Amino acid sequence: MNIPLVDYHCHLDLYPDFEQIITECENKQIHTLTVTTVPAAWPRNFALTKSLSFVRAALGLHPQLVEQYGQQLSLWEQYLPQAKFIGEIGLDAGPGYYKSLERQIAIFEQIIRQCAKQGGKVLTIHSIRSASQVLNIIEKNKLLENNNAVLHWFSGSIREAKRAIDMGCYFSINLEMLSNPRNVELLKMIPRHRILTETDGPFTTINGHVQRPENVSLCIEKIASFWNCSTNEAKVFIVNNLIVVESI
Repeated sequence: MNIPLVDYHCHLDLYPDFEQIITECENKQIHTLTVTTVPAAWPRNFALTKSLSFVRAALGLHPQLVEQYGQQLSLWEQYLPQAKFIGEIGLDAGPGYYKSLERQIAIFEQIIRQCAKQGGKVLTIHSIRSASQVLNIIEKNKLLENNNAVLHWFSGSIREAKRAIDMGCYFSINLEMLSNPRNVELLKMIPRHRILTETDGPFTTINGHVQRPENVSLCIEKIASFWNCSTNEAKVFIVNNLIVVESI
């Protein structure tokens, strides 16, 4: 039985063979969410994926780029009606980006407010050292009443993870996360029906080589071992979760 893979956070437009890798994902039936980092990248991503069955484009404004590209928020708002998928968005309070946090919060709140107003969106959200702030903004704006949120590469505390679960958030897990015992404990705590998989390529590597969406199979194998089930059973769980997330 051929059960499709799911890579629910990948930057396909940052690969040198952007168009080829889209075709590759479609032909291999890999459910791939290709996120954008600035709104100006949306038109090409959307044009290349809008007629496909397995590759979806997401409209983003990356928190790490807010200082340089925050003025593109108006462009993001212009494209929003075209987009079911939103990302990469969020907050980053890490040392390299803390100085722009106030601007990040203002932009993220506007994005969440607009998504809550339109409804029917699936958001993939970055939350480095800012999980509580992200969850506060989601809750304040009642985002999850008519949208779904996937916390990408979640690095918050167990308490924050429990709060996110109670709110109805999903989590996308990658192979690099599972090299950390703390994240393995987090994975075991998150209900199976809230788990998706990702590569975050090209920002992750395996044996010195940049990960491609098909490499998400290695993450699924590891998840299956933690869940004490077969790889195919884990794939079925994740594909079923994807169907639920996108049915919003």
